[in-house]
Formats: sequence, structure tokens, C-alpha cells
Amino acid sequence: SAGFKVTAANDGQQGLDTARTQNFDLVITDINMPVMNGLELLKSLRALPDYAFKPILILTTEFSQEMKLKGKEAGATGWMVKPFDPVKMIDVINRIVRK
Repeated sequence: SAGFKVTAANDGQQGLDTARTQNFDLVITDINMPVMNGLELLKSLRALPDYAFKPILILTTEFSQEMKLKGKEAGATGWMVKPFDPVKMIDVINRIVRK
């Protein structure tokens, strides 16, 4: 309803595999996922030429400064903590994607 086409993945590895075959304007990932966690996904995406500079947001229940620092070091563009306000999330996405 916000005008975005969304593709979902069940885990980090599926997300990475999908990103290898499709080019997305933005990636939103959790940290705690099966098969490949969000930090591993983030690092793997940043190693791909098409995703080296793409915005990647972390949407997670993790809120510690240590975890946020790990996300920043891995290349996260931003960090949002669950539960989240959908209106605020759409605003953030619009600011990032539609600059």
C-alpha cells in the first residue's frame, strides 16, 4: 500500500541467494535468523558489487550499543528496533530510497 514492491526471504541464506539474482533498491534484514544471521548477510551483501553501496536497514529486537556497533561496522545504513511504527518505517524508507 506504500507503493513498494517487496520480496521476502525465509532466512539469511535465501536472502543472499535472492539478492544475487535480483537487484533491489533497499534491503531490510533482521539480526536473528536461521541459516545465516543478519550480520553475516550484511557482510556478504556488501561484498557484492551491486550491494556495496545500497542501503541496508537492520530491523531487529536487538538494541544494545555493542550490537549496533557491529551492525555499523558490517555496513548497515540504519537500525530500527522492533516493535516499530509502520508509518515511521515507511518515512525512513522514503527518505533513503527516494532521495
